[in-house]
Amino acid sequence: MGQKTHPFGFRVGITEAHKSRWYAPKALFAELLVEDYRIRHYVDKRLNRTPPFAAVADILIERTREELTIILKTARPGLVIGPKGAEIDRLTQDLMAMTGRKVSIKIVEIRNPDTSAVLIGEAVAEQMKKRSNFRRLLKQRCESAMQNGAKGVRIQVSGRLGGAEMSRRFQTRLGSIPLSTLQANVDYACVPSRTTYGTIGVKVWVYMGMFTDSEEEQEESRAAGARARARGRR
Repeated sequence: MGQKTHPFGFRVGITEAHKSRWYAPKALFAELLVEDYRIRHYVDKRLNRTPPFAAVADILIERTREELTIILKTARPGLVIGPKGAEIDRLTQDLMAMTGRKVSIKIVEIRNPDTSAVLIGEAVAEQMKKRSNFRRLLKQRCESAMQNGAKGVRIQVSGRLGGAEMSRRFQTRLGSIPLSTLQANVDYACVPSRTTYGTIGVKVWVYMGMFTDSEEEQEESRAAGARARARGRR
Protein backbone atom coordinates (compact mmCIF):
# COMPACT_ATOMS: atom_id res chain seq x y z
CA MET A 1 0.00 0.00 0.00
CA GLY A 2 1.18 3.54 -0.71
CA GLN A 3 2.18 5.55 2.36
CA LYS A 4 0.54 8.87 1.56
CA THR A 5 -0.17 11.80 3.85
CA HIS A 6 -1.67 15.26 3.41
CA PRO A 7 1.22 17.72 2.79
CA PHE A 8 -0.32 20.33 5.11
CA GLY A 9 -1.15 17.95 7.98
CA PHE A 10 2.34 16.46 7.67
CA ARG A 11 3.89 19.88 8.44
CA VAL A 12 1.47 21.25 11.08
CA GLY A 13 3.39 22.35 14.17
CA ILE A 14 6.72 22.13 12.37
CA THR A 15 6.67 24.64 9.52
CA GLU A 16 2.91 25.26 9.19
CA ALA A 17 0.54 26.81 11.72
CA HIS A 18 -2.92 25.45 12.50
CA LYS A 19 -5.84 26.90 10.54
CA SER A 20 -7.96 27.16 13.69
CA ARG A 21 -6.11 28.94 16.48
CA TRP A 22 -7.78 28.76 19.87
CA TYR A 23 -7.86 26.85 23.12
CA ALA A 24 -11.03 25.63 24.84
CA PRO A 25 -11.92 23.53 27.89
CA LYS A 26 -13.06 19.99 27.19
CA ALA A 27 -16.76 20.79 27.65
CA LEU A 28 -16.67 23.53 24.97
CA PHE A 29 -14.31 21.92 22.48
CA ALA A 30 -16.85 19.96 20.40
CA GLU A 31 -19.22 22.95 20.14
CA LEU A 32 -16.46 25.29 18.93
CA LEU A 33 -15.14 22.69 16.47
CA VAL A 34 -18.58 22.36 14.87
CA GLU A 35 -18.91 26.16 14.84
CA ASP A 36 -15.59 26.43 12.98
CA TYR A 37 -16.85 23.96 10.37
CA ARG A 38 -20.10 25.89 9.92
CA ILE A 39 -18.23 29.20 9.55
CA ARG A 40 -15.90 27.76 6.88
CA HIS A 41 -18.79 26.14 5.01
CA TYR A 42 -20.88 29.33 5.11
CA VAL A 43 -18.05 31.65 4.02
CA ASP A 44 -17.00 29.30 1.21
CA LYS A 45 -20.56 28.96 -0.07
CA ARG A 46 -21.22 32.70 0.11
CA LEU A 47 -17.96 33.99 -1.40
CA ASN A 48 -16.81 31.15 -3.67
CA ARG A 49 -19.94 29.32 -4.86
CA THR A 50 -22.18 32.30 -5.54
CA PRO A 51 -21.47 35.74 -7.07
CA PRO A 52 -19.19 37.69 -6.59
CA PHE A 53 -16.90 34.55 -6.77
CA ALA A 54 -14.22 36.21 -4.66
CA ALA A 55 -11.52 33.47 -5.02
CA VAL A 56 -11.07 32.84 -1.28
CA ALA A 57 -8.28 30.26 -0.97
CA ASP A 58 -8.00 29.90 2.80
CA ILE A 59 -10.03 30.67 5.93
CA LEU A 60 -8.15 30.99 9.24
CA ILE A 61 -10.00 31.29 12.55
CA GLU A 62 -8.64 32.77 15.78
CA ARG A 63 -10.57 33.09 19.04
CA THR A 64 -10.14 34.98 22.28
CA ARG A 65 -12.68 34.96 25.09
CA GLU A 66 -14.45 38.01 23.72
CA GLU A 67 -13.81 37.95 19.99
CA LEU A 68 -13.79 35.68 16.96
CA THR A 69 -11.33 36.76 14.24
CA ILE A 70 -11.63 35.35 10.72
CA ILE A 71 -8.70 35.83 8.32
CA LEU A 72 -9.62 35.43 4.66
CA LYS A 73 -6.89 34.87 2.07
CA THR A 74 -8.32 35.99 -1.26
CA ALA A 75 -7.11 36.89 -4.74
CA ARG A 76 -9.94 39.46 -5.11
CA PRO A 77 -10.12 41.51 -1.91
CA GLY A 78 -12.20 44.23 -3.58
CA LEU A 79 -15.07 41.77 -4.17
CA VAL A 80 -15.00 40.61 -0.53
CA ILE A 81 -15.01 44.19 0.80
CA GLY A 82 -17.60 45.50 -1.67
CA PRO A 83 -18.42 49.16 -2.42
CA LYS A 84 -17.59 51.27 0.66
CA GLY A 85 -17.18 48.06 2.71
CA ALA A 86 -20.84 47.06 2.32
CA GLU A 87 -20.19 43.37 1.55
CA ILE A 88 -17.80 42.78 4.43
CA ASP A 89 -20.14 44.57 6.87
CA ARG A 90 -23.02 42.35 5.76
CA LEU A 91 -20.88 39.22 6.10
CA THR A 92 -19.76 40.29 9.58
CA GLN A 93 -23.36 40.84 10.70
CA ASP A 94 -24.45 37.45 9.33
CA LEU A 95 -21.59 35.65 11.11
CA MET A 96 -22.37 37.46 14.35
CA ALA A 97 -26.00 36.33 14.08
CA MET A 98 -24.88 32.77 13.29
CA THR A 99 -22.35 32.43 16.13
CA GLY A 100 -23.71 34.84 18.74
CA ARG A 101 -20.20 36.27 19.20
CA LYS A 102 -18.37 39.48 18.32
CA VAL A 103 -16.77 38.90 14.90
CA SER A 104 -14.01 40.75 13.09
CA ILE A 105 -12.84 39.88 9.57
CA LYS A 106 -9.33 40.52 8.25
CA ILE A 107 -8.40 40.20 4.60
CA VAL A 108 -5.02 39.07 3.28
CA GLU A 109 -4.47 39.51 -0.45
CA ILE A 110 -2.98 36.64 -2.44
CA ARG A 111 -0.63 38.50 -4.73
CA ASN A 112 0.01 35.56 -7.03
CA PRO A 113 -3.11 33.40 -7.57
CA ASP A 114 -1.32 31.32 -10.23
CA THR A 115 0.74 29.63 -7.49
CA SER A 116 -2.12 28.96 -5.04
CA ALA A 117 -3.06 25.26 -5.14
CA VAL A 118 -6.71 25.90 -4.17
CA LEU A 119 -7.21 28.55 -6.86
CA ILE A 120 -5.50 26.41 -9.52
CA GLY A 121 -7.73 23.47 -8.53
CA GLU A 122 -10.89 25.61 -8.64
CA ALA A 123 -9.94 26.98 -12.09
CA VAL A 124 -9.27 23.48 -13.46
CA ALA A 125 -12.53 22.14 -11.96
CA GLU A 126 -14.51 25.01 -13.52
CA GLN A 127 -12.97 24.38 -16.95
CA MET A 128 -13.64 20.64 -16.68
CA LYS A 129 -17.34 21.41 -16.22
CA LYS A 130 -17.22 23.23 -19.56
CA ARG A 131 -15.76 20.10 -21.20
CA SER A 132 -12.38 21.68 -21.96
CA ASN A 133 -9.55 19.51 -23.27
CA PHE A 134 -8.06 18.34 -19.96
CA ARG A 135 -4.58 17.59 -21.36
CA ARG A 136 -4.13 21.10 -22.72
CA LEU A 137 -5.74 22.63 -19.62
CA LEU A 138 -3.39 20.88 -17.18
CA LYS A 139 -0.33 21.73 -19.28
CA GLN A 140 -1.30 25.43 -19.41
CA ARG A 141 -1.89 25.62 -15.63
CA CYS A 142 1.42 23.91 -14.83
CA GLU A 143 3.36 26.21 -17.16
CA SER A 144 1.60 29.29 -15.75
CA ALA A 145 2.52 28.29 -12.16
CA MET A 146 6.16 27.70 -13.14
CA GLN A 147 6.36 31.09 -14.90
CA ASN A 148 5.02 32.78 -11.75
CA GLY A 149 7.72 31.49 -9.43
CA ALA A 150 6.79 27.90 -8.52
CA LYS A 151 9.70 25.45 -8.39
CA GLY A 152 7.51 22.45 -9.06
CA VAL A 153 3.84 21.72 -9.78
CA ARG A 154 1.79 18.58 -10.24
CA ILE A 155 -1.89 18.39 -11.20
CA GLN A 156 -3.79 15.11 -11.22
CA VAL A 157 -7.35 14.51 -12.41
CA SER A 158 -9.24 11.24 -12.00
CA GLY A 159 -12.72 10.11 -13.00
CA ARG A 160 -14.63 9.81 -16.28
CA LEU A 161 -12.25 12.07 -18.19
CA GLY A 162 -13.79 13.46 -21.35
CA GLY A 163 -17.01 11.56 -20.58
CA ALA A 164 -15.32 8.18 -21.17
CA GLU A 165 -17.13 5.02 -20.08
CA MET A 166 -14.33 3.91 -17.75
CA SER A 167 -12.75 6.20 -15.18
CA ARG A 168 -9.00 6.74 -15.25
CA ARG A 169 -6.28 8.95 -13.88
CA PHE A 170 -4.16 11.54 -15.71
CA GLN A 171 -1.47 13.81 -14.34
CA THR A 172 0.89 16.54 -15.55
CA ARG A 173 4.05 17.40 -13.68
CA LEU A 174 6.75 20.06 -14.04
CA GLY A 175 9.75 20.69 -11.79
CA SER A 176 10.35 18.89 -8.49
CA ILE A 177 8.02 18.29 -5.55
CA PRO A 178 9.87 17.00 -2.43
CA LEU A 179 6.89 15.55 -0.54
CA SER A 180 9.01 13.98 2.24
CA THR A 181 10.98 17.14 3.06
CA LEU A 182 9.39 18.89 6.05
CA GLN A 183 11.20 22.16 5.32
CA ALA A 184 9.72 22.30 1.79
CA ASN A 185 6.83 24.73 1.23
CA VAL A 186 4.31 22.49 -0.57
CA ASP A 187 0.79 23.84 -1.11
CA TYR A 188 -1.86 21.16 -1.71
CA ALA A 189 -5.54 21.18 -2.67
CA CYS A 190 -8.16 18.59 -3.59
CA VAL A 191 -11.17 20.02 -5.46
CA PRO A 192 -14.16 18.09 -6.89
CA SER A 193 -15.44 19.00 -10.36
CA ARG A 194 -19.09 17.97 -10.62
CA THR A 195 -19.63 17.45 -14.34
CA THR A 196 -22.74 16.18 -16.16
CA TYR A 197 -21.15 12.73 -16.49
CA GLY A 198 -19.99 12.38 -12.88
CA THR A 199 -17.58 13.84 -10.37
CA ILE A 200 -13.95 14.31 -11.35
CA GLY A 201 -11.36 14.78 -8.61
CA VAL A 202 -8.68 17.44 -9.12
CA LYS A 203 -5.54 17.32 -6.95
CA VAL A 204 -2.88 20.03 -7.07
CA TRP A 205 0.59 20.18 -5.49
CA VAL A 206 2.66 23.38 -5.77
CA TYR A 207 6.25 23.55 -4.47
CA MET A 208 7.43 27.10 -3.73
CA GLY A 209 10.93 26.42 -2.34
CA MET A 210 12.18 25.97 1.21
CA PHE A 211 10.76 27.74 4.26
CA THR A 212 13.05 30.37 5.82
CA ASP A 213 12.70 32.76 8.76
CA SER A 214 12.22 35.63 6.33
CA GLU A 215 8.99 34.15 4.92
CA GLU A 216 6.56 37.00 5.22
CA GLU A 217 3.49 35.27 6.50
CA GLN A 218 3.41 33.16 9.48
CA GLU A 219 0.68 35.37 10.39
CA GLU A 220 0.79 35.74 12.56
CA SER A 221 0.83 33.53 15.55
CA ARG A 222 3.18 31.49 17.54
CA ALA A 223 0.01 30.45 19.35
CA ALA A 224 -0.66 28.36 16.30
CA GLY A 225 2.03 25.95 17.39
CA ALA A 226 4.40 26.29 14.44
CA ARG A 227 8.05 26.32 15.42
CA ALA A 228 10.56 28.89 14.16
CA ARG A 229 11.71 27.91 10.71
CA ALA A 230 15.39 27.12 10.29
CA ARG A 231 17.05 29.71 8.09
CA GLY A 232 18.67 28.42 4.95
CA ARG A 233 18.25 24.73 5.77
CA ARG A 234 18.32 22.70 2.60
